Amino acid sequence: MQTQTTKKYVNVPLTDEAAASLRAGDYVYLTGTIYTARDAAHKRMQEALDKGEPLPLDVKNNVIYYMGPSPARDGRPIGSAGPTTASRMDKYAPALLDLGLKGMIGKGKRSQGVKAAVVLNKAVYFAAVGGAGALLSRSIISSEVIAYEDLGTEAIRRLEVRDFPVIVVMDAEGNDLYETAVREYCRES
Repeated sequence: MQTQTTKKYVNVPLTDEAAASLRAGDYVYLTGTIYTARDAAHKRMQEALDKGEPLPLDVKNNVIYYMGPSPARDGRPIGSAGPTTASRMDKYAPALLDLGLKGMIGKGKRSQGVKAAVVLNKAVYFAAVGGAGALLSRSIISSEVIAYEDLGTEAIRRLEVRDFPVIVVMDAEGNDLYETAVREYCRES
């Protein structure tokens, strides 16, 4: 049985209905606002939560892209914008999902703890194609640092994107493309 893939155009921030409609294997083009945050920014956000302080952004229904861009060229809002390995944020992701984070974009597998939090919170994990940062940056209309400017490329940015290409890896029902694709491949071999 071959995995069904569907091409979908989705506005972000994500609504509960939009997140619930996505299935592992879907090709999705995101349009709207997403945020960037990598290791250092996630660590600071966790420290703020531990102290009872507010986060520098409202994560509810938002999508965080695990990415640290290269410097922008003249006339461009951002440089190369490829994904970072998502597992580095696994110790922070469940708390953010519990606060209403609806989506994450990265590359690579996630822990069972993140998978459980995705299902519990009816969220979604998207993969962006690693090594295609220059191409991905073409879908970014604007980029603005909104927090932790001292972290340089790891600062939190608000991005406006148009038709930003991602693939649903883990859906709100817990289907994981990394697992199903391997099983399907082994069956066909």
